[in-house]
Amino acid sequence: MRIILTLCSLLYLQLTIGQAFTGKGDVKFQIGANLQNHGTGIMGSLDFGLGENISVGVVSAYLLGVEKVRNAEGKEVPVAKFADRFDFRARLQANLGNVINVDERLDVYPGLYTSLKNFGGHLGVRYFFTYGFGVFTELYVPFAKYNTDPLTPPEKLNNQVGANIGVSFNI
Repeated sequence: MRIILTLCSLLYLQLTIGQAFTGKGDVKFQIGANLQNHGTGIMGSLDFGLGENISVGVVSAYLLGVEKVRNAEGKEVPVAKFADRFDFRARLQANLGNVINVDERLDVYPGLYTSLKNFGGHLGVRYFFTYGFGVFTELYVPFAKYNTDPLTPPEKLNNQVGANIGVSFNI
């Protein structure tokens, strides 16, 4: 009976302790809210571990709640089109949880991305409560916009500093 209880305890402990990033072959799926000036939406991302501390991924975001935006003269501009609301990014990131020697359930991941609208950087943090489930938050900043002309208010959507927050899953 003691052996069975010990094995059950070890199995329970194994299932309740999460690990944020395991290296090559690690796959993370995240879904959450996209927050930025003049709009909120949904986002999803998928990251693949390439090495001990390097991963690549894709992110897609679509703004649902777009406020009416006013131009410099104070006039309301037309509602943003699909192309203004949607963004797709490819990203490369360094997973630093084990490098900075923090809790193995915590991962800090700075990185760079290129999107349909700009090139930029991001900083994210993931925390896993169990092996398969955790939470995350990210901050992203565009460094260079592809459109060098002055941007209209709808074009500024997905072309500004923003944040993502949501849940993360090990796949």
